[in-house]
Amino acid sequence: MGMNRREFLQILAIASAGGFVLNSNESYAASDAARMYDLPRKGNVSLLHITDSHAQLNPVFFREPEINLGIGAMRGQPPHLVGNALLKHFGVKPGTQQAHAYTSLDYIEAARHYGKVGGFAHLATLVKQVRAARPGALLLDGGDTWQGTGQAMWTNGQDMVDACLQLGVDVMTMHWECTYGADRVKEIEEQLQGKMDIVAQNVKTTDFGDPVFKPYVIKEMNGVPVAIIGQAFPYSTIANPRYFVPDWSYGIQEDSLQEVINEARGKGAQVVVLLSHNGMDVDLKLASRVTGLDAILGGHTHDGIPAPIPVKNAGGVTLVTNAGSNGKFLGVLDFEVKGGKIKGFHYKLLPVFSNLLAADKDMAALIQKHRAPYAAKLDEKLATTDGLLYRRGNFNGSFDQIILDALMKEKDAPIAFSPGFRWGTSLLPGADITMEDVLNQTAITYPFTTLTEMTGAQIKTILEDVGDNLFNPDPYYQQGGDMVRVGGLEYTCEPGAAMGQRIQDMRLHGKPLDASKTYKVAGWAPVSEAARDKGGEPVWDLVARHLRNEKVIKVTAPNVPKLKGVAGNPGMV
Repeated sequence: MGMNRREFLQILAIASAGGFVLNSNESYAASDAARMYDLPRKGNVSLLHITDSHAQLNPVFFREPEINLGIGAMRGQPPHLVGNALLKHFGVKPGTQQAHAYTSLDYIEAARHYGKVGGFAHLATLVKQVRAARPGALLLDGGDTWQGTGQAMWTNGQDMVDACLQLGVDVMTMHWECTYGADRVKEIEEQLQGKMDIVAQNVKTTDFGDPVFKPYVIKEMNGVPVAIIGQAFPYSTIANPRYFVPDWSYGIQEDSLQEVINEARGKGAQVVVLLSHNGMDVDLKLASRVTGLDAILGGHTHDGIPAPIPVKNAGGVTLVTNAGSNGKFLGVLDFEVKGGKIKGFHYKLLPVFSNLLAADKDMAALIQKHRAPYAAKLDEKLATTDGLLYRRGNFNGSFDQIILDALMKEKDAPIAFSPGFRWGTSLLPGADITMEDVLNQTAITYPFTTLTEMTGAQIKTILEDVGDNLFNPDPYYQQGGDMVRVGGLEYTCEPGAAMGQRIQDMRLHGKPLDASKTYKVAGWAPVSEAARDKGGEPVWDLVARHLRNEKVIKVTAPNVPKLKGVAGNPGMV
């Protein structure tokens, strides 16, 4: 059921009285809440957008990156802006709750002041309010929704499927969803028939190139036909194990996309948008090369971008957006369509502050129902932390460092690698580290730990390959993750150098790495079938054992490489 504006403002006032901390004065707090979330409709076509929730049903702390480097033409351009550079570019006032949502500035103090973000029960309240002012509005989910927690993994994503249905998602695309396997994904698609559409124009069978999902859907909104085209993550079978979806092919597929756009226009669509999981740099390039898209609602790279980026192409202009991650934001795009043409638009990226939004009781009950069977295991206290734990950033975060230290100690290896995943929540100093927190960093369907002998030359090759995925000057060769996290090994990274020349001066215990010498390297999340068949202890069990033994984690500076050639880059605080 929807709520009118008056009812919603009453709920905000109740929420503020119940613990909202933006202002000590309750009337000011309610006023702040009303200003942030009272968003009148400014058009007759409205699209609400969430992406990269990573199965976070409850409110969390999530620290935005302090390093998100743009190289070459991408230097100084969104999404490669952090801290004050981002605030200045988008005209966001420093020291505000919005500034906290978009940056890592003064993170610990600001997080304690403003509280946690996200939570589907709080998001549900906001969605209902925004929809109440927008008859027929569509809620779009950009994917990476069914994965990211132990609970989602143990339910094979069912908790998130149920939550998205309760939230009212109309259309979604995907990436990590496919790591549950093709059969499970298609099983869920059957569950969703008539309730939610899965769209992905770039996923086809490997034999005859038949579409695996609907390429697009056309929905009528206030008399205006609106086409939603899906774009799943193009590199799913490279970034994740192919054996999960052995008969599916992916890719960016520009030509196919253009054909789909033209087809949707030919069927009468007056607004055409791409629901994308490409990553923002890829979307920006794609927007310059295809025509007929009014907007790209993007995901994958977890960039919270306050305003759309207009991109010119041969057919006009496409708006490119990205709506962050972890349930932290709701994007709201209003188009004014008259005579079959878009006459104007308005966009707002709303941070979801759980202290500002009362929990929707139906969603809260659903969340509790799914959590109950696993609560005891999730709530197990493993250790406490004396410092801030986080992951997001181009290089090692402090939670990554815990995983690396655990791998090196438990595997008796001088070097460790951990994937540069962008999902994973944050913990403030003094917090307990629970099993749930560990799973929030590690819950995948290929969690096997490994111990491998590698030569110094092989180690350099791996680092160079991942570095090229991150810093290649052509966005179409980027896969959207961050640099592999490295334990034990020190090195210099020159992001702007050519392939094969970015990784320099590798040292172990202060001594240069010998290209021909063999070293033991611990790791996890191997993508090969051989590694799957060999098995290996799940990484969460290894890390949990390490934490139980340590009891108190003394947070030290993460093992970040020495950076070269990036002085003054606004993608670095």
